[in-house]
Amino acid sequence: MDIRLKNTIVSLSFAVIIAGVFLANIILPDNEFTFSERRRLAAAPAFSFESLISGEFFEEFDKYTLDQFIFRDAFRRIKAIGTYHIFRQWDNNDIYIIDGNISKMVYPLNVNSIKNAADKLNKLYDEFLKDKNVYYAVIPDKNYFLADKHGFLSMDYSKLLDTMQENVKNIKYIDLFDSLTIDDYYRTDIHWRQEKILGIADKLLKEMGSDAKASDADYEYKELFPFYGSLYGQSAMKAEPDSLIYLNNHLLDSCTVYDYEIKDNIKVYVPEKFKGIDPYDVYLSGAKPLLKITNNNAKNGRKLILFRDSFGSSIAPLLMMGYSEIVLVDLRYISSQVLDDYIDFSQYQDVLFLYNTQILNNSYLFR
Repeated sequence: MDIRLKNTIVSLSFAVIIAGVFLANIILPDNEFTFSERRRLAAAPAFSFESLISGEFFEEFDKYTLDQFIFRDAFRRIKAIGTYHIFRQWDNNDIYIIDGNISKMVYPLNVNSIKNAADKLNKLYDEFLKDKNVYYAVIPDKNYFLADKHGFLSMDYSKLLDTMQENVKNIKYIDLFDSLTIDDYYRTDIHWRQEKILGIADKLLKEMGSDAKASDADYEYKELFPFYGSLYGQSAMKAEPDSLIYLNNHLLDSCTVYDYEIKDNIKVYVPEKFKGIDPYDVYLSGAKPLLKITNNNAKNGRKLILFRDSFGSSIAPLLMMGYSEIVLVDLRYISSQVLDDYIDFSQYQDVLFLYNTQILNNSYLFR
C-alpha cells in the first residue's frame, strides 16, 4: 500500500473516532448517578459572566465533562490496570488491594475533628442523658488491619482513642478493636458483616448490663449474591464479589420499625434494596435520620437509644435480643437540637454512641 494512502487512512480514521466521540458526548443524555462509584455525577454548570470571569465556570465544566464522558467506567478500568500492573504503583487514587481485600487510605488523623466529636457527645450528655447509662464505642476501619503491615498510610488510631478518652466526659468506653479482625469485614466494602459480629453484639449487650446474648438466638441465614460493595466500584478493578448475609428469625420478623422521615412502618430487612443503588440498604433501608424498632415479644422493658452511622444498621437487629425498643439516631441527617421533639428521653435507660473511625475523623458532618 502506498505510504501516502496509508497515512491518509490513519488520519481519517483518527478524525472519525475523535468526531464520533465528540458527537456521542453531545448527543447522549447525561447520567445523574454512577452506580459503580455510588455518587451523583456533575451536571452541566449554569453560565454567568461572574462565574466566567472568576474561573468557576471552567472548573465546574471540567468536572462535568470528566463525569459525563462516554465509556467512563471503561477508561477508569484501563487507568487502574495501568496503575497497578504496568507502572507497579501500590494504590490508585488511594485505593489499594491486598489479597483481594479492597481498602481506601484515610489519613492523616484530624485531631480537631476527634475533639469536635467528643464535644458533641458531651453536649448531648449534658442536655439529654445525665440520668442514663451512657456508653460509646469506636469501630475501626479496614485500614487498621491492613495499612500499616503492608506499608500504606493510615491515621494514628492510638492517638484517636486517646483523644476521645481524654475529652469525652461521664461516658463509659467499650473497646471493640481487639474483638474484630479483617475477616469480619466485606472484601469489597467498608462495612462489617452481620454474620461475623454476633460476638460484638454480645459484648455490647454485656457491657450495657444485659443478660441477653445475641449469639444464643436461632437465626435463618439469608444470603444475597453477588454483593459488590462501594470499594469495588471505586477501585475500577475486577474482584470477586462478596455475599451479603442477613440474620433473621421470628423475633425480628415480628418487630415493627417506625421511620420518622416517611411517617410509616418499614421492615428490619428489605431484600428488595439489594438491587438498588446501595445493596447495604437491605439493613433497615439504609441511611435514615430517625428510626424506632419495637420488639413486640420482649420479656423486659429495657430501651436503648443508639447514636449511629451506617455500621449501626446491621448490628441494631442483633441488639434487639436484649431490648424491647431501640431508637436509632443518625446525626448526619437530623439536628441534635430537635431530638427532644421526637424522643421522650425519660423512657430510655441505656444510650450507646457507636461510630466508625472515618466518621469521627470527619465529625463536622454531625448536625
